[in-house]
Amino acid sequence: MKSLSTCLLLMLMFAGIGDASAEDGHRLWLRMVSPKQQAEIRVGDNMIVTKTVEIAIDELSRFWRRNEEIVMSGSVTPISDDGFRITRKGGTITLTASTDVGMLYGAYELLRRQETGQKIENNQVVSETPRYQFRVLDHWDNMDGTIERGYAGRSVFFKNGKVDFDKDIIREYARANASIGINMVVINNVNASPKVLDEKTLFHIADIADILRLYGIRLCLSVNFASPMSLDSLKTADPLDEQVRDWWKEKVMQIYKLIPDFGGFLVKANSEGQPGPMDFGRSHADGANMLAEVLRPHGGIVMWRAFVYAQNSPDRASQAYEEFMPLDGTFMNNVILQIKNGPIDFQPREPVSPLFYGIQKTRLMPEFQITQEYTGESIHTCFLAPMWREFFDEIAANARQGSRRHFTAVSGVSNVGNSVNWCGSDMAQANWYAFGRLAWNPDMTSEQIAREWLQQTFSKADKFVSPMTAMLCQSHEAVVSYMMPLGLHHIFAGGHHYGPEPWCHQPGWREDWLPRYYHKADSTGVGFDRTRTGSGNVAQYPQRLADLYDNVETCPEKYLLFFHHVPWNSVWERLCRRYDMGVSQAEGFAETWRSVEKYVDMERYERQLKRFERQAKDAWWWRDACLLYFQQFSKMPLPQDCPAPRHKLDDLMRFSLRMDNYTAADMDKLP
Repeated sequence: MKSLSTCLLLMLMFAGIGDASAEDGHRLWLRMVSPKQQAEIRVGDNMIVTKTVEIAIDELSRFWRRNEEIVMSGSVTPISDDGFRITRKGGTITLTASTDVGMLYGAYELLRRQETGQKIENNQVVSETPRYQFRVLDHWDNMDGTIERGYAGRSVFFKNGKVDFDKDIIREYARANASIGINMVVINNVNASPKVLDEKTLFHIADIADILRLYGIRLCLSVNFASPMSLDSLKTADPLDEQVRDWWKEKVMQIYKLIPDFGGFLVKANSEGQPGPMDFGRSHADGANMLAEVLRPHGGIVMWRAFVYAQNSPDRASQAYEEFMPLDGTFMNNVILQIKNGPIDFQPREPVSPLFYGIQKTRLMPEFQITQEYTGESIHTCFLAPMWREFFDEIAANARQGSRRHFTAVSGVSNVGNSVNWCGSDMAQANWYAFGRLAWNPDMTSEQIAREWLQQTFSKADKFVSPMTAMLCQSHEAVVSYMMPLGLHHIFAGGHHYGPEPWCHQPGWREDWLPRYYHKADSTGVGFDRTRTGSGNVAQYPQRLADLYDNVETCPEKYLLFFHHVPWNSVWERLCRRYDMGVSQAEGFAETWRSVEKYVDMERYERQLKRFERQAKDAWWWRDACLLYFQQFSKMPLPQDCPAPRHKLDDLMRFSLRMDNYTAADMDKLP
């Protein structure tokens, strides 16, 4: 793939200059075309024109193609949380906001409506405010330029151990985020290098913050809890030690001198070998509160990750709850617990983490994974909005039961890299877009988001948009079906998490890093018994859910093997048919894409077709690997109407299916 550093022509196109016929995905969903005559934008006397407002004016003046005059006006009555109001009377549209960032969001909403054909009728009022105060994009970028779980090239922020970026690229990146309402970014990996807090490094990071600020985005950093020991040779990082507290206080003051609107820290502590307060006999609350105390005078927050699991625990799904529930109510009010949407680790499907039901006195933020670590990386199309909708729908259902369910923030692990189309796959851009739209309004449907994205990114033709919307909205269920249906989870190949290896065994690995820990397949059945008589995990859920999940007859089929060890004679046929359904759907994606060829430019069409074709072949690989492996335990034949396997188990076990070890053509040569 081409590097972003070679994209001068694309930058000109992005600014509305040059040949707009080249299509390589770099412009994302912002493919507006400038009209011959610029729109008339009038700024009201009560509107202070900041640099951010100037960006909003520029966007509308260059890309608004309708005849209405647009008036930008400050609001007499405050509109909260960078919201905006749009009204139309005759030939005048008035955009009203209380903040410059709200004005920018309103400008992008107008342009989105223009590009998707959503008219604002006479006397209609469109009023929007974001649901979450902090809408955070987390980058797992390392200072050497690599990206952990990144499938779109290298970092746009770092290179060779230092801050290294292209200002034009960061400006484009910020523009894309602002267009979907993202207002915070964490630019470095949660497995953080202490060097990110070095004074020279911070000086250059401030240059990134200066660009992001213009688009209403606050920069945040992941920090290594032991930074005082690494950077200044303190003997301890104990959060109750006065020298340690003073060190952090001085470091935070240094940051705010360079970055006045610095957002705060994201912390992964006492997890997967990362240092934390428990190394010094302290609690998560002690560590989080120490950082929160020094950030609070500056308006900063601490996002403290609840992703923790200890070795040799009877059930990894229960550990975060066991560790954090006793601390509920002990965190300062500028601490937000960042909790993965499910209790394991971004699996293609998991139930909601029980912490979202249990924690009542501490601010919370769900963490989603936009980058497709477990859903086919940059090869498979897997539109994640339906999965995230499952989370939001369950949270809403719990709220209707009378439980506290107010989140102040939401985060997503970014899929952005320096590949020319930003995400490594043109279809993966939909997940970046969907995260931003759901973070703004979690009530949006998957269909709404898919249609918006397709219309702006490819074509407005209904003969393209309708079949592709249906395909995108089926894609997550298809991936679940051909990878891990009925509640199976974490049966990936070790390390890279692309292909299936339910047999995976690595000498010296922890038991909870191996698939057998999760699928528990034996001669009697398959699945993890998390009932009250098993690991007891169901007891961490509210009574209505605990009772539902505990009973094998009432447990939703999609979570069956997550909560139950089920006899083969009652699950084998269902398992086979679900795998077959996933394969059939994956094969259908390529056919759908071929049917819309005339609506897509050749460069993106050919590139995506190869991915769809490989996805279908990989679906067969997943299906055969899992069914042939589990058949060793079930001793049962495939149902008569199920197709015969295309592979032999011995061949599958000799070859580790991964994104980078064969091309689509090579697949035909495999056994």
